[in-house]
Amino acid sequence: MLRVMLAITWQNSNHYFNLKNKRSSILNLIIVGYYDRNVTLTLHIQIHKSNLIITMFLIKTWRATAFGIYGYLNFTRNGFLKNSEKFKPEDMETRIEGKNCIVTGANSGIGYATAEGLASHGATVYMVCRNKEKGEAALLNIQSKTGNSNVHLEVCDLSSINEIKSFASRFSAKDVPVNILINNAGLLENKRVTTTEGYELNFAVNVLGTYALTELMLPLLEKAAPDARVITVSSGGMYTVPLTTDLQFSGEKFDGVEQYARNKRVQVALAEKWAEMYKNKGIEFYTMHPGWAETPGVANSLPDFSERFKGKLRTSEEGADTLIWLALQPKEKLVSGALYFDRAEAPKHLKFAATSSSHAVIDSIVNSLRSMSARHS
Repeated sequence: MLRVMLAITWQNSNHYFNLKNKRSSILNLIIVGYYDRNVTLTLHIQIHKSNLIITMFLIKTWRATAFGIYGYLNFTRNGFLKNSEKFKPEDMETRIEGKNCIVTGANSGIGYATAEGLASHGATVYMVCRNKEKGEAALLNIQSKTGNSNVHLEVCDLSSINEIKSFASRFSAKDVPVNILINNAGLLENKRVTTTEGYELNFAVNVLGTYALTELMLPLLEKAAPDARVITVSSGGMYTVPLTTDLQFSGEKFDGVEQYARNKRVQVALAEKWAEMYKNKGIEFYTMHPGWAETPGVANSLPDFSERFKGKLRTSEEGADTLIWLALQPKEKLVSGALYFDRAEAPKHLKFAATSSSHAVIDSIVNSLRSMSARHS
């Protein structure tokens, strides 16, 4: 029997998901939905274990449904055009000559648009690309379009901890401060692929690579303090999943889309943790969602989605808009650890999606990532 008790509490809280009394036949589900500064809607649900599978199915279905509706209304090109009516042109007039920016995955899509945008604002840009030939072609295009010769190519496979450490060592030898690190490189591989270092490929690029590169760049970021910042490109897909310590998707039936969403949830929680850990070092951490953009990565990884939304997706430049905006704003206007979308702070959880309390496991995840990174010389 499923009993639902509804209560309105007067407290400032986010919704969360909690299972208690795991040894008994009754499980308690608490979902808190934040509505405004004063009112929080709390659902207390007692679930008999026999109903647990059905309940979890319903929660997962709600997440997917809420995400689909929210995404269609906000993440498409129409959503960008609607939100852009609130943009302030003066926000993008800042020049950043003399600032050193690293952009990963910069040879195509949002990464390319970001590198070009930063170069057009005068930045010294270091494009980190896996493929040397594609990277060189992208670099020449950016230099030609922007007239900025201070655009450089660094070759690194971000699925490999050894290559990341080698790149970090080479770059550190330049002894230049890193003002802005943009973790844009991402991957959605639908099949289970294991790297030569033994990690699931999506996780290796999206999570472990992002973690390792950021940690290794910290000394150079500190050189640019108090105005250094790290911006990580997440995805709205993270709204559909809670944070989990199952980092490499141990289930037998691998789901690349779900694994990608999990990875993107980790990135958001990591930024929160980094903001807390390094708050006294003069380094700010942000994540951002670019919306649903028409990029080579989306076309290759999600061909059905790409075809279904043909003509409705954002351009790479529109997807990169908030990335460039975050790079240009004075830190006083921003909140370290926050998620941004279309030049504004965005929620990290959908109402009643039962995901926010899951961020409590981030310490365990950081410990795992630190241990994995340390295995490689």
